[in-house]
This record gives sequence, C-alpha cells and structure tokens, in this order.
Amino acid sequence: MLGGDAMAQLVIRNIENTVKARLQCRARRSGRSVEAEIRNISSNAAVEAPLPAGGLGSEIAGLYTKIGLESGIPELRGHRVDPRSH
Repeated sequence: MLGGDAMAQLVIRNIENTVKARLQCRARRSGRSVEAEIRNISSNAAVEAPLPAGGLGSEIAGLYTKIGLESGIPELRGHRVDPRSH
C-alpha cells in the first residue's frame, strides 16, 4: 500500500495533437508546466462529490420543505410517463 508521501508515475500515450495544444495553452495561462497542469486537472477530477442520500424525489421535496411544503409527495414508481399526452 502506498503511503501519503508516495508519488506514482503515469504515462499517457496517443493524445491527439489538438488536446496536447489545448493543455499547453491552459498550462501557460495558469503559469504551470504541462506536467503540473495535468497533475492539477487529475487531482481535481479524482475528487468524488458526495452522493445524495435519497433519490430525486427526496432531493426535490427537501428543496420545498424550506418554503412550507407540509404534505408528502407521492412516488411515481412504476407509472409510465408520456410527455406527448400534455
């Protein structure tokens, strides 16, 4: 197992020339080397956002509880939705 101070090396092959050029531009704008810029991008991309505890309905209901929603929102599982019917 790697400790917190261990650094790994990664080789990326077959990068499109346009991608490489955009990375070089981005690195220049940030004042970093291309390698440092890719490290920064990779570190930011590897951070996992916490997943919501409930489903979409729970998230929506949570938004409305702050404005006085008192009754529950019925679940629509198993119902077919046809957007053309409206």
